[in-house]
Amino acid sequence: MAAWTLSYELASWIVQMSCVLDRRIAWRLLPLLVGALFGQGRQTVASWLRGGELGDDFRLYYYFLGSLGHKTDAVASALLRLAVRVLAPGDCLLLAIDDTPTKRYGPKVQGAGIHHNPTPGPADQKFLYGHVWVTLAWLVRHPRWDTIGLPLRALLYVRQKDMAKLPRRTKVRFRTKLTMAADLIAWSADRLQWLGKTVWFVVDGGYGKRPVLQKAKQKNVVVVGRLRKDARLFDVPKPPRRRGPGRPRKYGAPLSLARRGAHPRGWQTGACTLYGATVTKTFKTFVATYPPAGGAIRVVIVKETAGWIAFFATDPQVTAAQVLEAVADRAAIEQDFHDLKEVHGAGQQQVRNYAANVAAYHLNLWLHTLIELWAWARPQAELCDRTQSPWDDPQRRSSHADRRNALRRSCLEREYQAAQAQQTLSRKLRALFTGLLRMAG
Repeated sequence: MAAWTLSYELASWIVQMSCVLDRRIAWRLLPLLVGALFGQGRQTVASWLRGGELGDDFRLYYYFLGSLGHKTDAVASALLRLAVRVLAPGDCLLLAIDDTPTKRYGPKVQGAGIHHNPTPGPADQKFLYGHVWVTLAWLVRHPRWDTIGLPLRALLYVRQKDMAKLPRRTKVRFRTKLTMAADLIAWSADRLQWLGKTVWFVVDGGYGKRPVLQKAKQKNVVVVGRLRKDARLFDVPKPPRRRGPGRPRKYGAPLSLARRGAHPRGWQTGACTLYGATVTKTFKTFVATYPPAGGAIRVVIVKETAGWIAFFATDPQVTAAQVLEAVADRAAIEQDFHDLKEVHGAGQQQVRNYAANVAAYHLNLWLHTLIELWAWARPQAELCDRTQSPWDDPQRRSSHADRRNALRRSCLEREYQAAQAQQTLSRKLRALFTGLLRMAG
């Protein structure tokens, strides 16, 4: 498939992203992403090359993956600037950080190891062999489709015991997932500083720890996450009547979160928007001091049917509704992980080199984000036609797979219009081509 079949808007975005690469290889990013868009079957690099009709230069494109793996930071920065310019965010930007595994096979896949399986399935497989990616996504609220995640960048986590298997030329040093999350927070904060807007990060409970919270405090960003029921909290210290020698107290008396959650008094109700619907939640909220955060935090305890759950925000001035809405929006990055694996085939690219694996995973991230940006302002009827499925709800929001197929149909229709402009096609051929377009989508 020729690269010029993409719309001018989408092609120009990819060209802007490639400007940060070396001029001798930058032009290869566009046809490779087109091949990933039109690849059929198992989403290996070979299927990408077939989809983009790049088989004659297949060796050079494999070499390109190795070079691109060292430049994902710069390309992700360009994509973030592009997304901010296209979507024009409000006063607050919400980003999410979480990790996800991708299954791999073969002992010579660099960076792969045995990891915990978050989705064991019916076979109850507690562990899997593959890669683990600490991923960053920008969460944006669409006026019709609720919250959508735009994945931007990821860091490949390699266990310390597997570091010895990597060749020395990779120059990779061991870092924990918490350190990687802190690095992604610093990376995002530095690149969004020019906007002058408030930046929030929503994380799972496993990332609400000292390395992440201290980095967020250093970069003056807000972190929202789940709080353990046995978290070591303290009251806000009362100011002394008379100032004596030494520093004033930073933490007050110990506070039991379990007792606060079990106490029958102090509950209140409030409305908030969760998963696209306005609901009323019963909660308690108060300010406490938390040593991993280095000061005061906002604590929100929510009553559920099976008990209560506690959340926190490192800014004590935020409201309980803001905390709960940010936690609900975090589900968008989980949906991203599903779409990246099921729609784009993340992890199916059979490359062994460390840098090539990093590049292949990022190409899936970037293609996912580019499709969402392309589909952002387009009507529902253009993205998903449910006339052939009368049993389905026509108002149901289009999935990411629907938007991907809509982009593919748009490219094929552009080819069809160009061919028809040169020679008028018969009605039978037009009907045949319309049927083929429907099958392609």
